[in-house]
Amino acid sequence: MAIAVEKLEELTLGTYEGLVDPDWCPGCGDFGVLKSLKMALVELSIRPHEVLVVSGIGCSSNLPGFIHAYGVHSLHGRALPVATGAKLANHNLHVVITGGDGDGYGIGMGHFIHAMRRNLDLTYIVMNNQIYGLTTGQASATTMKGVRTLTTPRGNAELPINPIALGIASGATYVARGFSGDPTHLMQLFAGAIAHRGFALIDVFSPCVTFNKVNTYPWFKERLYRLEDEAGYDPAEVTAALARSYEWGERIPMGLFYKDEQPIYEDSEPAFKNGPLVDQPLGMDRALFDQLMAELI
Repeated sequence: MAIAVEKLEELTLGTYEGLVDPDWCPGCGDFGVLKSLKMALVELSIRPHEVLVVSGIGCSSNLPGFIHAYGVHSLHGRALPVATGAKLANHNLHVVITGGDGDGYGIGMGHFIHAMRRNLDLTYIVMNNQIYGLTTGQASATTMKGVRTLTTPRGNAELPINPIALGIASGATYVARGFSGDPTHLMQLFAGAIAHRGFALIDVFSPCVTFNKVNTYPWFKERLYRLEDEAGYDPAEVTAALARSYEWGERIPMGLFYKDEQPIYEDSEPAFKNGPLVDQPLGMDRALFDQLMAELI
């Protein structure tokens, strides 16, 4: 007897349309990131219920509310631990973290490094506007030296961190840089990152049109070039990737810096020898489970 199979709805950008419209400033680079993420999910034929988007705090961290998928808006700098817990519980979820440079490279720096060295199967999209946008323009960990901000009126005296070099050195196995002003290229980087098994970092230049008047769309467009257009560049070569990560000034590279295939944490942890946590017994009866839930809720 033939069994009727319901035809799956064709995936489009509209499939991922959130119930809430983005409230970012007009022209904010985060609009391009949101669109590119939706495009990547369409490209990979990943359905909304197969995706979890986790964020911290900041303008960019509002993104989970603007996309039709599972979402968690967590604490400032704590998106990676929340995402780690979700991924270790359910390996079938595509877990994407979205945040800003302040959230990830400042407040959450410790979590950032340890998640990479574990090579967790996570995709981390950082909207790097080189400023604290939500709190009206303070210097962040990636603000360029000498730039005047609300907290550095005489010019920033601190050396900015290099997230690409840090990602490679800390053990991330997919390290890329994109630009929200080039959403098609960004979509390709996102799709590659989500499909990759291991920790994927995509640092995205996402201009803050309200509080950063230095690192603007024209500023980036004059300087950015694609690594894939460079003859002989091989993202499997870690030394070359590190060398490119330090290029800054008149020419700034974007694209896939580094990619490697290594065992992921989920495959190496003995606790998962019987499968992900959602498929393992709780080890308690229903009465105890209900008691614990009553205490927690």
